[in-house]
Amino acid sequence: MKSKCQHQRRPLPATTRPLMGIAARGAVARKQQARSFELRAAMSMARLWRDQGKRDEARNLLAPVYRWFTEGFDTLDLKEAKALLDALG
Repeated sequence: MKSKCQHQRRPLPATTRPLMGIAARGAVARKQQARSFELRAAMSMARLWRDQGKRDEARNLLAPVYRWFTEGFDTLDLKEAKALLDALG
């Protein structure tokens, strides 16, 4: 029984996660007030939408999440988010 529980807790490989998993992770992050996780989820979705030509939607999703932060702008996540926002216009 122990191995069954351990198996259920292991995350699925990224290639098997559906795209909606990105949005679901964002919702979980909001509930936990884990802003950095929500930033990562928003960046993932924004990149997807950018690649699909949905630049406005991508910017509208990512910009408010980025604005929550008041410090830590030297971290990799916030640098990447800023670069993505700049690229989105």
